[in-house]
Amino acid sequence: MEWNPVLEDDGRPRYLAIADLIAEEIKNGTLAAGMRLPPQRKLAAKLGIDFTTVTRGYSEARARGLLDSQVGRGTFVSNSVKTDMLRDEARDAAEDLAMNMPPEPRDPRLLEQMQTGLNYVSANLVPLLRYQDTLGGEIDKIAASTWLSLRGLVPKLDRIAVTPGAHPTMAAILSLIADRGDCLLTEKITYPGLRSISKFMGVELIGLDKDEHGLLPCALQAAIKKHKPRALYLNPTLHNPTTLTMPTARRLEIAKVINDHGLALIEDDAYGFIPAKAPAPLAVSAPDLTWHIGGLAKCIGAGLRLAYTVTPSPKHTLALGQALRALTVMPSPISIALATRWVNDGTADNIRRFVRSETSLRQKMAAKAFEGLEFQAAENAFNVWLRLPDGSGRANIIANMAGRHVGITPSDAFTVGEEPDEHVRLCLGGAISREQLQASLHYLAHLLIPGDFMA
Repeated sequence: MEWNPVLEDDGRPRYLAIADLIAEEIKNGTLAAGMRLPPQRKLAAKLGIDFTTVTRGYSEARARGLLDSQVGRGTFVSNSVKTDMLRDEARDAAEDLAMNMPPEPRDPRLLEQMQTGLNYVSANLVPLLRYQDTLGGEIDKIAASTWLSLRGLVPKLDRIAVTPGAHPTMAAILSLIADRGDCLLTEKITYPGLRSISKFMGVELIGLDKDEHGLLPCALQAAIKKHKPRALYLNPTLHNPTTLTMPTARRLEIAKVINDHGLALIEDDAYGFIPAKAPAPLAVSAPDLTWHIGGLAKCIGAGLRLAYTVTPSPKHTLALGQALRALTVMPSPISIALATRWVNDGTADNIRRFVRSETSLRQKMAAKAFEGLEFQAAENAFNVWLRLPDGSGRANIIANMAGRHVGITPSDAFTVGEEPDEHVRLCLGGAISREQLQASLHYLAHLLIPGDFMA
């Protein structure tokens, strides 16, 4: 490809203008890695400037790490251009603050390790653009098995499905086990995505009572007899939004109830990989009834849109594959290849450990800022579930927090079968830095307890 640059006369030294133009055109994609630039004399003639000016411009670009020169071959765009040169600032603005996001890694060593995985994927790009297996290939299921073993799950590969994120996986499961007009049990405060899916599919949600340990077994027993539900949905570890983790004893009680009644369970284990010592999933105690969804959005990254799903049996795996094929055709092979690489080379575990450490630190910041307020939190949760003081309406608080770059969601989004109360979910993760978060926490504390605010 022939490079035909246009050099603007804006008062800068011409050699710097050449280096800046090379940088700009690498960033916008006009100059690709490995592309050969014109010989210096030819470019000087084309631009109508001195040969020595072009030589200095190329030298400046080499000093910035943009170009490589090879004796006898010419000058080429470097294959190791710094990633910052290729950043698309528009992508930074594409953030959905309504979602409960993990904090984002900033450590250069971890980012470099993540980039190495992307380089591996790019080297295999063409085959990854093909249609592939609906539930992932064998190499990907083996990686999924490795990852699931961190939660004490050791299913055979024919019960593992690599699926396109927890949300469509739940939709596919519901399409298999419930018809329009059927009902699904959950807690009275539950994951908003489940509410959306159930409404779309015409499945009624029944909200059940819980205590400080989670869903009440007696409430589950009574609801099974009264409503004859198709399944139970639970998010038992770092529950979204209340941050509650159901202890082992309560999990065993719930497992006994569903085993006794043969009730299917959809276990959403989105946050289960984050704590150092989370209780074993309910799938361990009720394997023949449980659809276990180990989403990667919270422990690695939402942009992967992947989950490692364990089905109740190989027959259920085949059925899930047919449902997902109808809904999504397949998960992205590019995402699957990247996740498999990261699991196998340890990058995924390093991301998980970073999220664990950073959420713990941010929870301490929140606890200090909200001293004197009523809220639920947990060491590795991505959010706090904050009860607003009397007189502080959730709509008013959310309006006052607009523009603070912190996710805040009213209780309306989470409530099943009763009137929402004055709670909000305040997210501590996402792209927001510690410094920005600290300022937002103090600002919200000032709104809720003006007399106690310290600037």
